Amino acid sequence: MHAVDVTLYTRRTCALCDEAKSAIGEAASRFGIRIALREVDIDRDPALRAQFTNDVPVVYVDGREAFRHRVDPEEFAAYLRRQSGAPASAALVNSARAALADEKCIPCRGGVPPLKGEDLAAVSRELGGDWKVVEEHHLEKEYRFANFADALAFTNRVGEIAEEQGHHPDIYLAWGKVRVTIWTHKIDGLTRSDFVLAAKIDRVS
Repeated sequence: MHAVDVTLYTRRTCALCDEAKSAIGEAASRFGIRIALREVDIDRDPALRAQFTNDVPVVYVDGREAFRHRVDPEEFAAYLRRQSGAPASAALVNSARAALADEKCIPCRGGVPPLKGEDLAAVSRELGGDWKVVEEHHLEKEYRFANFADALAFTNRVGEIAEEQGHHPDIYLAWGKVRVTIWTHKIDGLTRSDFVLAAKIDRVS
């Protein structure tokens, strides 16, 4: 699986550089992202020292500058998610989906707006896996199986996840196929928990 290529331009006795390295490591651990990290000491290369002067740390992702001075683990992971549509980051989609599946569904108490626009598109890219976002209202995916017994067994696994998470999809079961539809009824739209549930379902398919 392709690892995300990250270059950290740094120098010795640089506290911010140490913090940036720690933040990148934390993002990799928390969000299940495979990272190939390369540290470059700018003081060992006069050209780099002239280019960056005192502006370190500087973080490049897949050859492009992404961060300068400070790096936050969540912002770093969010940046990688935004880039996940690029071919070089295809493996990141799988990593992001795995991270989604590790989250917990949070009960919606109403009063919050459903996901729309770019916020919806961003979490949809995290999920991937051929899920369809229908009219910005619900998620839908159809799974195919060799026979009715396999489809029924999968339906039961989905039911167990739904009970465990306290979040229940609509399930259509037929011979050799199961269609799953997910949305948050409380707000009649989509929340992050819908995508978390979808990722968990993909994990047992």
